[in-house]
Amino acid sequence: MSNTRDGSATTGTLDNFFKISERGSTVGREVRGGLVTFFTMAYIIVLNPLILGFAVDADGQFLGGGGEPNLAAIAAGTSLVAGVLTILMGVVANYPMALATGLGLNAFLAVAVASQMTWADAMGLVVLEGLVILVLVLTGFRTAVFHAIPSQLKVAISVGIGLFIALVGLVDAGVVTRIPDVAQTTVPVQLGFDGQLSGWPVLIFVAGLLLLAALWVRQVPGAILISILVMTVVAIVVEAIVDAGDAWGLSVPALPDTVVDTPDFGTLGEFNLFGSFSEVGVIAALLLVFTLLIADFFDTMGTMTAVGAEAGLLDEEGKPPHAERILVVDSLAAAAGGAAGVSSNTSYIESTTGVGEGARTGLASVVTGALFLLTIFLAPLAAMIPSQAAVPALVLVGFLMMQQIGEISWKDVEIAFPAFLTIVLMPFTYSITAGIGAGFITFVFLKAVRGKAGQVSPLLWVVSALFVVYFAIDPLTRWLT
Repeated sequence: MSNTRDGSATTGTLDNFFKISERGSTVGREVRGGLVTFFTMAYIIVLNPLILGFAVDADGQFLGGGGEPNLAAIAAGTSLVAGVLTILMGVVANYPMALATGLGLNAFLAVAVASQMTWADAMGLVVLEGLVILVLVLTGFRTAVFHAIPSQLKVAISVGIGLFIALVGLVDAGVVTRIPDVAQTTVPVQLGFDGQLSGWPVLIFVAGLLLLAALWVRQVPGAILISILVMTVVAIVVEAIVDAGDAWGLSVPALPDTVVDTPDFGTLGEFNLFGSFSEVGVIAALLLVFTLLIADFFDTMGTMTAVGAEAGLLDEEGKPPHAERILVVDSLAAAAGGAAGVSSNTSYIESTTGVGEGARTGLASVVTGALFLLTIFLAPLAAMIPSQAAVPALVLVGFLMMQQIGEISWKDVEIAFPAFLTIVLMPFTYSITAGIGAGFITFVFLKAVRGKAGQVSPLLWVVSALFVVYFAIDPLTRWLT
């Protein structure tokens, strides 16, 4: 009898703190919603180490591992930050939204940023970006920046990042490869390694992509995670039979020596706040911070609005409850991700799956965060997953981000042409920075040419001028010297 009273008291306390009944939910629904959200986004524990773990910095070092990849440390750090910040979102903001390492930003760091500096310097940029966003939130300036950039140009940035992510996935899978210069051809890339798809690893990727697509259109909860796990098992079996070895790349699928192990937090604290300024220069470093800020900035506002709309939590002005608390936690997550050496953490649109299961409060986020913390002890499992089994998720995310392209007015050249350059230059130059810069500069230029310079925000003029300097600084330096 006392157990029943204790249980009722606990339920009542949760109800009062999270306002569960007030929002038309139950503890059971919140728990189920938290579980569903976790399983739909837990793939990041596997995917983030694969994206960050094999990239080397300007000194030829791997993240958290020195001279060799340390996937277990990245996985543990990824789970730790996601768990703590998601719980914080639930307790502080009482919102059913989970956070983890942002896809796109991690690929940008691995491909475009770390190659110019050390990993510590690159993560220092992420910390700076999070702190800047936090200041913008606390001062109310974030809204001003948000309104300074045309909404359709924001859409173009998201679409361009989607294409960039998809290309990274296709390259990592070996479906798209660069043709060596010795081939004396004008074609820069090709299908597979010799103009056609071949090899067991590529087959695993293709099968994984088809499986993921099938699960996704069938609206199977946890489709991405299921696809990764299934194809990893298949890859392990295939490798045991055919011994493909190096054809897998750096991560050969094989059973680990141990499943549960003491967490390796080797990436924690691996950041140098201002080291990048001496490595690449003040202007380039500031523009990299701005690029990270832009990508993180608008995704969060869109995600929290989408989650709120799905849950019926938005007010008459389309704002969720405790919006400032949500943005503060998200800003802290960005800085925390950099400080932990696992890239910026941001809000996940997959949270809408938990809302669809009935989640309406922060209790769901607490459940999701607790599950992330439990996975810290399973980090060795990350090392057994080949990229070919995981990167179909990048292609799917690219597709989902591409769906926004219909929101751009393609018959209005003033926005259509800048949007086009933003979208195509990101994958074609393998640079998110180049796409954003080209879009901003072209938008401001076309407005000025058509006598509408006054319609452009002064802030956007300043940003565009910085991008002009960014693009011109190398040739100017060569010319002056």
